[in-house]
Amino acid sequence: MASTAADTAVTSLADLKSAYKKDGWCEPPFRFSDDAVALLRERVLSISRERRPEVVYEKDSGTVRAIHGCHAFDEVCAALVRLPRLVELAEELTGGPVYVYQFKVNLKQAHEGAAWPWHQDFAFWHEEDGMPSPDAVNIAVSLDDVHEGNGPLTAIPGSHRLGLLDLPEGRAESNWRSHVSADLAYTVDGDRAQALADESGRKVFTGPRGSIQLFHPSIVHSSSNNRSADRRALLLITYNAVANAPARPTRPLFLVSRDTTPVERRADKRLDLVSH
Repeated sequence: MASTAADTAVTSLADLKSAYKKDGWCEPPFRFSDDAVALLRERVLSISRERRPEVVYEKDSGTVRAIHGCHAFDEVCAALVRLPRLVELAEELTGGPVYVYQFKVNLKQAHEGAAWPWHQDFAFWHEEDGMPSPDAVNIAVSLDDVHEGNGPLTAIPGSHRLGLLDLPEGRAESNWRSHVSADLAYTVDGDRAQALADESGRKVFTGPRGSIQLFHPSIVHSSSNNRSADRRALLLITYNAVANAPARPTRPLFLVSRDTTPVERRADKRLDLVSH
């Protein structure tokens, strides 16, 4: 369906930025085509079958939970992070040139994918890596149809404006594996999250494969177990402002990129975007 002038106004970069600033998330007026999603799904499946450090498994299981840093070794993923419309959004929301700070695919396998407790991504990036401020943005791409039953990401609108919550006193004793497992090192107290949700509501990120959502590093979010027969794969690109790069990160390269070269935009016809 052709967009109207009103539709265009509502989904301009300025309006997306306004919504992001207010709510901590926004949704652009486009998604990835079915062919583009099929190609990304194919690459993710292939990588998840490899035995390599970037592939993380569910606790006490051989079930793949996530794969990390794929843009560094897979040419399709490398092409994805350079797409002009994604880079343009990231630069608009962070205020300047960006680089890829993290790239991952969270895979909730049918009947097996475990929950992610309430947390804020910036807690890990600030406390573990020394990222100065939350001048970064997560761009989430659904590689599967996402519904209430297969563990959708759920966020609390406006919670990004509260700063970091429930940080442990002193630096938490943790290793990087506790940053990618169900037993996260930095979490937001469940009662606090419930109170915030009661006050501000919840945004549940459901929708067809190819959908794109952007959310703030400090927004409080979680996801439930996948109790359905449908996998839920969510690809996440974190763009960070070049000026906001941590000085001395220590976590593995596939979790925290050391290459802060600004991303150069490059179109790729295999990864086309279509209007809603």
